[in-house]
Amino acid sequence: MVNVHRRRFLIGAGALAATPMSRAQKSAKVWRIGFLALRSRSTAQRPDDHYDAFVAGMRDLGYVEGKNLVIEWRFAEGQYERLAGLANELVQKKVEVIVSQGTPGTRAVQRATSTIPIVFPAMNDPVGSGVVASLSRPGGNTTGLTDINVDLSPKQFELLKTIHPKLLRTALFIHPGNRAHPAVLNNVQKAALEVDVQVIPVSASTPEEIERGFASMMENRAEAVMIPADGFYIGQAKRIAELAIKHRVPTIFTDRGNVKAGGLMSYGQNLSELYRRAAIYVDKVLKGARPSDLPVEGPTTLHLTINLKTAKALGVTIPRELLLRADEVIE
Repeated sequence: MVNVHRRRFLIGAGALAATPMSRAQKSAKVWRIGFLALRSRSTAQRPDDHYDAFVAGMRDLGYVEGKNLVIEWRFAEGQYERLAGLANELVQKKVEVIVSQGTPGTRAVQRATSTIPIVFPAMNDPVGSGVVASLSRPGGNTTGLTDINVDLSPKQFELLKTIHPKLLRTALFIHPGNRAHPAVLNNVQKAALEVDVQVIPVSASTPEEIERGFASMMENRAEAVMIPADGFYIGQAKRIAELAIKHRVPTIFTDRGNVKAGGLMSYGQNLSELYRRAAIYVDKVLKGARPSDLPVEGPTTLHLTINLKTAKALGVTIPRELLLRADEVIE
């Protein structure tokens, strides 16, 4: 049974709102957009609702696949090195907009085109990574929505410490191709230093490296593991959760979908909401808006999700006060 409560806060200029006037007009026009993603639309490891949320958002605005919308999907299957070639494929298809997942994918599309509009559904620090000039006026051909996972990492560590008060060592997965992860590591190390907890970085960019990473962290007596936001890790969420249960270490992720896949906890924005809102950006661009004039916006909700079934498997007792704070409890 799932109980859901929502806490809301405002970031930036405010959420874009869809109105009846923004809906796609009935016409013979068939719109063609590209979608570049690091992971596949749905995998055995993790049924994906993010892309489905984007498609649903487009449908709400009047764009229906098979009728007036064609989406050219391109998936890198967790391999960062494939993004450049797939971005070029979409440019050659002469799509009208390209939706790009994350910083690596967006940078690959930017290198492939300076004219086709680009919309990113969720990206950490788009200004710092050089993707846009500013949040209020992105400039160029790129805009979208930003997440705040780097800023949230100390809070995620704090939540992990709450369920394991005697924690001495925690592992932190790091994807070498993710430019945000060094900042996550730095933030977590600062927070851990204040309470005398050692942080053990674990580099992993393939399923085999995840397996070896768990073996390594257990050799180093890690008592918990943090998994930062990353397209590849999302695709591997079920396997990561299985390994964590096998080694009896609690986990914290950034997205609730990872907890539905078997992780213990997550704290962060609802990515499905961001993907649905990305459809509003695409709609505006298709109707003539310039990406340079569409402000980059952030999440409107944060979610704390806890999986009690996983807690039982791990032999972990979740404090009552934490359960009361949770937005979603999976039993």
